[in-house]
Amino acid sequence: MIMKLDRIYNEDCLGREDIKISRIWAMPNKWTFTIKPIKELLNKYVDGGQNWLDPMAGRNSPAEITNDLDLESPSKYHKDALEFLKEQKDNSIKGVIFDPPFSYEKAKRLYKQKYPDTQVFFNYIRSCKRELCRIIKVGGYVILCGWNSNGLGKKNGFKLLEILFVPHGWNKGDTIVTVEQRLEEKNTL
Repeated sequence: MIMKLDRIYNEDCLGREDIKISRIWAMPNKWTFTIKPIKELLNKYVDGGQNWLDPMAGRNSPAEITNDLDLESPSKYHKDALEFLKEQKDNSIKGVIFDPPFSYEKAKRLYKQKYPDTQVFFNYIRSCKRELCRIIKVGGYVILCGWNSNGLGKKNGFKLLEILFVPHGWNKGDTIVTVEQRLEEKNTL
């Protein structure tokens, strides 16, 4: 069963620019990019993956430049995500897919002692987002998967284009995917 709700909000109804909001039910999967509505959204923007980067790629990432700390992942690089992002040149990437561990507990399991508490984890994610702002070209995109729809934000030069909510059932949290486009060079994170 697939339930779909699409709305396009414009300045007339909410005082915002056009943002597409969709809600499509799908079964959960630990490999985010295999979930059908998320895979379809990625296909819409990533277009072959050339000059797209994924710093926490796991498996099935459509990005050309992939990194994951897990040595068993099929990623091209196996570095710490933040260090990997810091190695990238300013304004050099067409798009980034950012899919960090879904929760602090998952991050703690995957990365052992790297995140001794939730504050350290959230500061790490914030530092990664700061690097995303730096490396994405004007006109480029960032697709964030996670537990909220905050994205990188207008004050960092990004325009929110689309939000996809993927509910997975009554006892599972939604996967929330935001798509933003960089319109100007700013970085306030």
